[in-house]
Amino acid sequence: MWWHAMSGELGKQVDRLAAEFNASQPDYRIVPSYKGSYTETVTAAIFAFRSRSQPAIVQVNEIATATMTAAKGAIYPVYELMHDQRENFSPAAYLPAVTGSYADAEGNLLSFPFNASTPILYYNKDQFRSAGLDPERPPKTWPELGQAARRLRDNGVACGFTTSWPAWINIENFSAFHNLPIATRANGFAGLDAVLTFNNPQVTRHITQLAEWQKTRLFDYGGRGQAAEPRFQKGECGIFIGSSATRADIKANSKFEVGYGMMPYWPDVAGAPQNSIIGGATLWVLRDRPAAEYRGVARFFAYLSRPDIQAAWHQNTGYLPITRAAFDLTRAQGFYDRNPGAVISIEQVTLNPPTENSRGLRLGSFVLIRDAIEDEMEQAFSGRKPARAALDAAVERGNRLLRQFERASPDR
Repeated sequence: MWWHAMSGELGKQVDRLAAEFNASQPDYRIVPSYKGSYTETVTAAIFAFRSRSQPAIVQVNEIATATMTAAKGAIYPVYELMHDQRENFSPAAYLPAVTGSYADAEGNLLSFPFNASTPILYYNKDQFRSAGLDPERPPKTWPELGQAARRLRDNGVACGFTTSWPAWINIENFSAFHNLPIATRANGFAGLDAVLTFNNPQVTRHITQLAEWQKTRLFDYGGRGQAAEPRFQKGECGIFIGSSATRADIKANSKFEVGYGMMPYWPDVAGAPQNSIIGGATLWVLRDRPAAEYRGVARFFAYLSRPDIQAAWHQNTGYLPITRAAFDLTRAQGFYDRNPGAVISIEQVTLNPPTENSRGLRLGSFVLIRDAIEDEMEQAFSGRKPARAALDAAVERGNRLLRQFERASPDR
């Protein structure tokens, strides 16, 4: 049994993956089951584990990695599973930008990378042309983006730019792309006693600028999650920074020519641009299932790692390929030539070798911490708090949650 959080077209792709694996061999059968949102899926798995009715595989989003890692008695690390079942499994075959978030200190993968995405920049080429901007030249830096947004607004566009997932893009990925730490202890990878540090001058300057641009709709806050995306699709905002996994959806639902670019950066920050980090989810294996199920799970993960299977998943969904071989195969098949913008996400996450600041995050209770961050960002964007005060409050609230998680952890 595989519990997942993918609905709609993505859910159909999951069902297809399972059906094709089942048809490829006679010994094992993967049964996917949609359980709602990521939070609902993890919660269902936790309750099921307590009643010994848990699935063998559960899909968990990246910001819950620390929570899963702390549940040592409940998880069967993927590297151990693949070794025990004698399946070929080399971390070197997988893209470091994808696997880094899900590995232990020795580089062993704890969960199986499945759907990984990163933020990229989208822009309305038709509106760029009308505003006298070069439609083949996306803004590369934040000053360039500000100038483009002003030209768009002066030309009658209601909103210069907006973003989805406010904290993921403007705090987490902003920090990684500028090689800035989110927290001490290697962003939490080196220990549960990490302390949040994103209320630094560079992030403060960035949020201050967004709040200033908000006053004239050069930037216009569009809400949490993916709430802002329709504003770009409808032509209300000329520039949008959002998940690479929505590229196909944006292209299908926009009645204008879409352009693509990497996330912008502040050129005066040393080390920028570094590399972006991923979002999405991985597949965790839960303990206390029959041995035969684990043989089937290992076989399924080996199947998912095949270049042809992984390339098809990448091409059909917009998620990143998890292996270099799948990326190379996709390129050889001409997919990137036929689909402008599809390669940008891979180029961005592999722009430079990940550092401690750009490997990802391993922070407990980060679902709640992200909520606190976005609460305070909204205070800044609405003008109710200066950016520094909002970020200080977000760090204070987040650190309280980290200490609660640390006290409750069995590793303490």
